Amino acid sequence: MPRAFLDFPGPLAFAHRGGAAHGPENSLRAFEHAAGLGYAYLETDARATADGVLLAFHDKTLDRLTGRPGSIDRLAHRDVAAARIGGTEPIPLLEDLLGAWPDMRFNVDVKDAAAVRPLADVVRRTAAWDRVCVSSFSALRLRATRQALGRPVCMATSPAGIAAVRLGLRPGSAQCAQVPVSFATASFVRRAHHLGLQVHVWTVNDRPMMAALLDLGVDGLITDETVALREVLISRGQWHPRQAA
Repeated sequence: MPRAFLDFPGPLAFAHRGGAAHGPENSLRAFEHAAGLGYAYLETDARATADGVLLAFHDKTLDRLTGRPGSIDRLAHRDVAAARIGGTEPIPLLEDLLGAWPDMRFNVDVKDAAAVRPLADVVRRTAAWDRVCVSSFSALRLRATRQALGRPVCMATSPAGIAAVRLGLRPGSAQCAQVPVSFATASFVRRAHHLGLQVHVWTVNDRPMMAALLDLGVDGLITDETVALREVLISRGQWHPRQAA
């Protein structure tokens, strides 16, 4: 069972989409800010263009973040590359992020079926087996990614897996349950831990809620407010910055 992704001292602090409170989401500027704070874990998304180029981008379309029209899976990368997040930031390739910070770990949400094969190819080319955890709202995409990778990596539970945990059942080969705040109850954390799963909670931007969840014993927090989470963890003696390679 692959555990290397999760072996950093906890609680784990994840910069959601790079830390979207401090830079345009999923932009190099946001990721650089989180890296500068000492974050060891970056959370991002994976979508593929029509020609199979894998982007770190959340939305199905360019509209909300770039002001340009178009569905990413219907556009060639040369067309997407002209778009700018917030009007200023290029859309990064997931492979470039893995290469830019070879000492950091990436939680990757697979957003569509077209991203499965390109993600497997990127992980293989970068040998990032121990530096990625794959998540998705789709059990089918998680299963397809596991098959495409061809060797174990850290996997988060699917929604069906989360339901299994709530019933006290082990959800296949997953190593962590990543859940919204409303799911992070004392009983859920207890059951997940009994099943050998870490519990990571998203998207936690409120300091009192950060503290309450840490008191509950969750294993990781996923946040846009990377400065706030860092300060909360420092105040509790639980901040473990990465040591840059």
